[in-house]
Formats: sequence, C-alpha cells, structure tokens
Amino acid sequence: MRIVGIIQARMGSTRLPGKVLRPLGEGGRSVLGWVVRAARESEALHDLLVATTTLPDDDVVAEECARLGVACHRGPVDDVLTRFTQAMDGRPGEAVMRFTADCPLLDPTVIKEAALVFQAVPGLDYLSTSLARTLPRGLDVEIIGRAALERCDREAVAYHRTHVTSHIYSEAADESRLLGLAYHPVAADLRVTLDTEDDWALISRVVGELGDGCVPVRTLVSWLRARPEVCGLNAHVRQKALQDA
Repeated sequence: MRIVGIIQARMGSTRLPGKVLRPLGEGGRSVLGWVVRAARESEALHDLLVATTTLPDDDVVAEECARLGVACHRGPVDDVLTRFTQAMDGRPGEAVMRFTADCPLLDPTVIKEAALVFQAVPGLDYLSTSLARTLPRGLDVEIIGRAALERCDREAVAYHRTHVTSHIYSEAADESRLLGLAYHPVAADLRVTLDTEDDWALISRVVGELGDGCVPVRTLVSWLRARPEVCGLNAHVRQKALQDA
C-alpha cells in the first residue's frame, strides 16, 4: 500500500501569522522544514508534498518547498479538504497521511509505526493517535484511506472541510472502520504544537536544550516532565474547538 504524506501549510494564522516559516534552531531550519525532515526520516511514505493556498502571501511557502526539494500543490484557502483531494489527482497512492506544518517536533518513529499498522490492517478507513489522545498535542499522526478521503470530499460540510479528516470520525464513524493508537506514558496534557508565542517559547527551549535533530517521543516527554517550569510556558493555551479553528 502506497501512503502519500501531505503537509498543509499557509502563512495565515489568526494567533501566530507566518509561524510555518519561522527559523527554528541554530541551523535556521524553518518550522515547515522540521516537519518535512521528520516525514522523510520516517521512511514510511511513498510520496510527500506540501498543500498550500493560491494566496499571494503563500508564494513564500512555495518558494520554501522548492528550497527543501519537496513538491507543492496550491489550492483553495479555506476548503482544505478539496485542496487535499486536488493534490492527489493523478498521484498514485491508496492512503494519505495528513500533517500540519505547525508541528516541528514530530517523531519519525511514530510516523512509521502508524504507517505500518495502517498497512497491516485490511479495510481500514482511518487511523489516528488522537482518537483517544495519549501523545502530547503536536506529535499526533493520522492516516485516511483514499476512498474515505474522497467520500469526505463529497459529503463534508462547514468546518469539516477545513479540518480534512474530522467528518469521518465525527459524522461518518458508524459507517467507517476507525483505529486508534495509544502510547505510554500518557502525556496528553503536554503541548508541543505551535499556535502562540508561548508555544514558541516552549518549542524553542526544547530545541535549544535537546538539539537540532528529531527527538524520540519518550525522550521528549521525560525531559518535559522533569522541567515543570518549561511545561508551564504554554500550559494555559487552549486548543481551538473544531468549529472555531
């Protein structure tokens, strides 16, 4: 089974505009570049591309993709679901692994494990580490079968078109085969996604201490647990509800 990785990225953000191209770490690798590297290091994907918008502001995202040597598709601004299905037009692949470009601390091992499980279980429509969240927010991985993605594109309305996969696990769950992956130790209370300046403070601290490479999830969780003052940097930040994001 061929799995295509698609990273959704755009410069627009209500809370932290331009976050996906912020330089992170001593080498100045962009946040998007961190996500691309983690996806590549997993060695789990048959293809990888970035899906951004047609807005002029996202020309710089396309330019960064060219610099990183990763394909780029440009599509609708708010209808991200259509952006994904358009990106898959003419591209071989039976499933899509969805990434967001604001999760620079992704663990390549988790990416690979998710891909292996999806490939091993016949007939799955959707797999995610967040159906019952155990990982820190910002390390989750999700995979949707191509047929299921196309079904979502036909049926999903309103905010489900922004979130790409939410229709299948909220509106079509009864007719779909879903599988959740759980990890130990449970660390769902931790937050390493990038949405605010306080998130940036925490992620910058992690990278400053643990270096410029991909960090295994258990190493990251252990390091954070031992430093409550670091966890406290963004503990107050609340994730937007699906209908508000």
